[in-house]
Amino acid sequence: MTESHVTEPAPPEWGASSSLGCGRRILRFLGELFQTALIALLLFLAVNLVTARIRVEGISMEPSLHDGQFVVVNRLAYRWQEVERGDIIVFHFPPDPNRRFIKRVIGLPGDVVSVHDGRVYINDLSLTEPYLDAEPLYHGEWRLTPSEVFVLGDNRNNSSDSQNWGPLPVVEIIGKAVLVYWPLDTLGLIPHYDLVGAAGE
Repeated sequence: MTESHVTEPAPPEWGASSSLGCGRRILRFLGELFQTALIALLLFLAVNLVTARIRVEGISMEPSLHDGQFVVVNRLAYRWQEVERGDIIVFHFPPDPNRRFIKRVIGLPGDVVSVHDGRVYINDLSLTEPYLDAEPLYHGEWRLTPSEVFVLGDNRNNSSDSQNWGPLPVVEIIGKAVLVYWPLDTLGLIPHYDLVGAAGE
């Protein structure tokens, strides 16, 4: 007579299986965390490639911009187009390239800029500037090369700009100021004044 043997299956090793599942969950979590961090880093680099953020320091751009405001700068604004008269730009300060200044473009490459009798003239034509609170008290004349622009602060008599240290080399331009984002109660696009007609162009 042959005996039949019935073998009971061994109980599962719950401890080992649970540890394995926990390890997989941790690895999955770490993988997702790495992917999220990588995406965030790429977005950060992309945003910084296209834009810059600066803090307005001082009163040289009043009444258009005020001390303590934070501004977004479009780094690519002049990649495919030329600087326009009236643009507010951020640039490396020529005497000290580690410093960044923000001013308005008044003269374009090749222009002759003159200031006298409280007015700014471009190629002997008076420039109408609706954003000014006070007329400039200084005078002078500057001839721009094909690689220079002339920049002034809107607060004409309280600004370190081209009338002090000369025309700005175009290569020093970082980008165009486009948006005030802080304080929130001043949030908004920076208006562009079309000064083309004012200069007779």
